[in-house]
Amino acid sequence: MKKKTGVVVPLAALFTKECPAAGDFLALKQLADFCVLSGLSVIQILPVNDTGTHSSPYSGLSAFALHPLYIRLEALPEFEAAFKNDRTFAAAYRKFQKEFKYSPRFDYNAVSSAKINILHLLYNFIEKKISSASKISEYETVRLQTEDFAKKNPWVVAYAVFKNLKDSAMQASWKSWEDSLAHMTEEQINLRWNNRVLKSSHNFFVWCQMRAAQQFSEAAEYLREKGITLKGDIPILMNEDSADCWSCPQYFNQELRAGSPPDGDNPMGQNWGFPSYNWDNIAKDNYSWWTQRIKTAAQYYDAFRIDHILGFFRIWVTSEKNTTAYLGHTSPCATVSRQTLNSLGFDDARIRWLSQPHIPTGLIQDITWNYDEAVSFLSKLCDRLGNEELWLFKKEIDGDKKIYGTEFCSDNAKNSSVKKVLGRKWNDRALIQLKENEFVPVYTYENSTAWLSLSDDEKNRLHSLFADLQKNEDELWKNQALSVLTPITKASEMTACAEDLGVSLSCMPEVLSRLNILSLKVIRWTRRWNWDGQPYIPFEEYPEQSVATTSVHDSSTIRQWWNDEKNSVQAFVNAAKCPEPPSVRSVFTPGIAEFALKTAALCNSRWLINPLQDFLYLDHKYYLENTQDERINVPGSVNEFNWTYRIPCTIEELKQNQALLNKINEIVKIHDNEKNGGNQ
Repeated sequence: MKKKTGVVVPLAALFTKECPAAGDFLALKQLADFCVLSGLSVIQILPVNDTGTHSSPYSGLSAFALHPLYIRLEALPEFEAAFKNDRTFAAAYRKFQKEFKYSPRFDYNAVSSAKINILHLLYNFIEKKISSASKISEYETVRLQTEDFAKKNPWVVAYAVFKNLKDSAMQASWKSWEDSLAHMTEEQINLRWNNRVLKSSHNFFVWCQMRAAQQFSEAAEYLREKGITLKGDIPILMNEDSADCWSCPQYFNQELRAGSPPDGDNPMGQNWGFPSYNWDNIAKDNYSWWTQRIKTAAQYYDAFRIDHILGFFRIWVTSEKNTTAYLGHTSPCATVSRQTLNSLGFDDARIRWLSQPHIPTGLIQDITWNYDEAVSFLSKLCDRLGNEELWLFKKEIDGDKKIYGTEFCSDNAKNSSVKKVLGRKWNDRALIQLKENEFVPVYTYENSTAWLSLSDDEKNRLHSLFADLQKNEDELWKNQALSVLTPITKASEMTACAEDLGVSLSCMPEVLSRLNILSLKVIRWTRRWNWDGQPYIPFEEYPEQSVATTSVHDSSTIRQWWNDEKNSVQAFVNAAKCPEPPSVRSVFTPGIAEFALKTAALCNSRWLINPLQDFLYLDHKYYLENTQDERINVPGSVNEFNWTYRIPCTIEELKQNQALLNKINEIVKIHDNEKNGGNQ
């Protein structure tokens, strides 16, 4: 494969004269024209699946359905007739045009809701025409096309039924629906799909998917004609309130939530709230759900990013009954048996000490200043251990959610303090008991009260045991990844690219190499972290089988990085070995942007795909006053800011900026022409 340079951008961020409110599928054609002029040959977009009321593209309401937000209304074949003949539709469309002008960030809920409302009105117009036609008409053809789309895309049946039920429930989670609707078999879903009374409602969602697919396919084909590689993004996880979790519950483990273990920035770990997978059931069906996802994506993409590929080796899971991921563990994981612990000298009482929090009465008495009141509070959730002033949580307390849901007295301040102390104590253990006789170490077991009380000899015995567990897990995770990723990567001709940030497993490079999956190198984080000064890895040493980038959607842009992370910037300048590098104390300028991008272009990675923002820094007029407004997402926060970025001008304007086009072309030549003579 030839070396390529490209750009990554959220689809909604694109701004053309035809889509001022939010970018759409057809805006990709304008972006492709810009790429041809600037020499770029890859366009990568963030996920474009339907996410319902969630602005995050990684919170999928469907693994297959496209987001109606990205449909261009004016390009729909029914639009013109409806605009001329349906006053209600025309008025709603005019209002949409008037209300939603360009802004640096868009109102996701408002724009999405308004567009879906207009799509409803347009489909109502179509249905009126169908019902009033005395013979086969163009509108009857629409109905036939919709039926044909449903036959060719079986996933749309459950999706349409689910969306209709969501509308009826005012978008409430399916877990709050009455049981007969919340837990439907495939046969029951099909019966509801064929219900004549509901047929119109169901067909609306199918029609939206058909039109979205047509527009996306049109854009994808245009890119192929222009020699542009379109790279998509496949999120690893599904929102629990999704059509897939509802209709295919056998593939998900609703009792466990995925996330990440504790670290410096997140001492309690991250609980993402998404259910984990039941890989055994997925394997029994020959990974059909996953392979169909890939085949559906391959209708549009030439390459795809495998989100959080680490999770295909092992994923961090925690009980859905806990608020944090502190007491999580990897899945799959190697466990230690009670018998093994007994053989190392830990009797059942000692195992209980390690695996269950022991709460001193005085811990609560320090809050209540009254012994009897402390005992009364503890008795609600705990059992006393014999005659000691120690308490164990009752068996029915199976997560800290029950602790935080308990009211101890009418004093709110005291309630809050007791909950905080008991919630913290809930996590105070060295072992997690998964089954009656199976245990795993807590990720931060060395911080627990139980561990600190052990003798050095006991600690050494357990350290040795835990080290053996890790050795077993390396092979376990390798086999897990190969079993899952092999059918995923073989399901299409798309180039597979990994998002392999985070913990580096010893088996990961081998698996990626065997399956021809490109790794990811975020340049500012590709450093020798264990060396003095943590220098950058020389750019020419990047593996060819990789995708390099200056920034990602979860990071700051290079402008923020240069202005705010001077230690990292200094290490980058040192690695650049430039005879006249810019001063790291300088405020970011187009000249510094050019220096950073050209330096990044020296990498040996097969592909270099940078955010569009980072390329636009080559011209000062595209700088926003507040650098934070140029970010896509700030991890760990949920708000109306995230995922609503818009580029600062129309793509039409960018296509006319010859100075910018020339600068990007120079960067492309540095990367693409190295070693292989380029792809121009």
